Amino acid sequence: MPRRRLDSAAQRRGQRLASRLTQARHASGRSAEAVARSAGISVETVRSIEKGRTSTPEFFTVAALATELGLSLDELYILVREPTCTDPDTGHD
Repeated sequence: MPRRRLDSAAQRRGQRLASRLTQARHASGRSAEAVARSAGISVETVRSIEKGRTSTPEFFTVAALATELGLSLDELYILVREPTCTDPDTGHD
């Protein structure tokens, strides 16, 4: 079954996630292979996320990578979400 095409907001979220995970991996001095092995996922999955080919990875994949790279899921969520300006007082919904 073909995946439905992502809208531009989802693509931007995927790009921000990819960038942050790649940055954290580089800062750790670890290879994609080492992180993948420790996280229990394939190196192709790590590379696919980092290259932006997988814009919406599974939750447990992101959680495993975040754990291995010392990132909190809260930090990743805040980074990738796009706030909507529905609340005029805070700028958030």
